[in-house]
Amino acid sequence: VEEQRAHWERKRRRTAKELLETEHKYLEQLDLVVTFFVKILKAKGTLKPTVLETIFGPLESIYSASHVMSLHLERGNLGRGLENFCQNVELYGHYAENSELANKTLKEQLRKNKSFRRFKKLQENRPQFQGRKLEDLLPLPLQRLQQYKHFFRDLLENTSPDSADYQKLAKAVKSVSEVSRWVQDIIHQRENSLQLLRVQKLLKGQKTQILTPGRWYIREGWLLVVPSKGEELKRRMFFLFSDILMVTKPCHPLHPLNSNKLACQAVYPLHQCVVDKVFGHTQSQGGLLSLSFPHKTLLLMSSDQQDINDWYQSLTAAVR
Repeated sequence: VEEQRAHWERKRRRTAKELLETEHKYLEQLDLVVTFFVKILKAKGTLKPTVLETIFGPLESIYSASHVMSLHLERGNLGRGLENFCQNVELYGHYAENSELANKTLKEQLRKNKSFRRFKKLQENRPQFQGRKLEDLLPLPLQRLQQYKHFFRDLLENTSPDSADYQKLAKAVKSVSEVSRWVQDIIHQRENSLQLLRVQKLLKGQKTQILTPGRWYIREGWLLVVPSKGEELKRRMFFLFSDILMVTKPCHPLHPLNSNKLACQAVYPLHQCVVDKVFGHTQSQGGLLSLSFPHKTLLLMSSDQQDINDWYQSLTAAVR
């Protein structure tokens, strides 16, 4: 038991040391943004206060919270440091929520505001920046949040449950995990919106509305539609979302406006769909799926066995 305790203690000390070292480096990088951008811009008035607030969000408060934590860690007060950090961890969630608008506003200002463009270039050329751009430094808090999650978890695993710091560590792990999930949700929603927007732009005309609240993009791909009467197979592009399946076909390659677009042929709601594998259970080439809707049955085919299996799984999960 003593040996095991000593082993835990060594690992714990090593992790605490690494946490402090990386925290110093993180603070150094945040300090570049706070000192050479936020504070000087506030004093100079190059940007309107609302624009400044939008681009940098709660970065100064994040910097202060980390600074306080590092002071506690330097003195060996791990518990106090983490307790203080937990009171401010939500700042990271707000920072993530603001990040999309922050990027957009920064690009806009660089395009329109000549004096800000000059100022940014001047600051980035300082030796302290070592060739880094403001755009490289702004995502740091969200990267650091993921690192905190691992550090705190490692510390908790190597701390005895009857130690004074154990409860504070457990609380820190819980808080950081919750905020981390919140940030991941924001990122997923953003990626999903971009996918919906991309598909909307691929479609000819505006008749089919893809951008619907609560809709999630799942997958897309080419499949062969088997007609009911012995006609030839039709190659179609399918888009699967959380609530609908959309069938499209390419517009004419010589069309002056829509040569690279897709025309929507049908949209099938998934809530009344039944998915069956007709063949493709064996190691044969490809497979066939049957999709039954109240007024229509689709037979979809692929010569790629893996592809048809993936479609089967995606469709059954979406329907469920």
